[in-house]
Amino acid sequence: MTRLTGSALRVTVFIGENDTWHHRPLYSEIVHRAHAAGLAGASVFRGVEGFGANSLIHTSRLLSLSEDLPVAVVIVDTEDRVRAFLPQLDVLVAQGLVIIDDCEVIRYVARAAGLGGAEVEGGKPS
Repeated sequence: MTRLTGSALRVTVFIGENDTWHHRPLYSEIVHRAHAAGLAGASVFRGVEGFGANSLIHTSRLLSLSEDLPVAVVIVDTEDRVRAFLPQLDVLVAQGLVIIDDCEVIRYVARAAGLGGAEVEGGKPS
């Protein structure tokens, strides 16, 4: 696992909760492939409401329950590692949206005294 601080790329993959890859949730397949590729981190966020290319609004509100809520998979790592991973997304994502943007990573780590601290580029605490 990468101990990432400083400049990085963030990939956000917007898909539907019911999207699958070989009978497995697509979001889970993306996270497991990112992990296998040794990327610094990946998280899945379930949306409460949204719409995509088909213009159908999916919502979690009681009167209009949807079983296919929007999902965002967020992956962060260095530019080289993210760009090397993109071909896997090309294979996996048949319908969705992928956004890539620059970001800066501040990694919080526990200190010996039990206090947290920020690690910035070069590993120097702020």
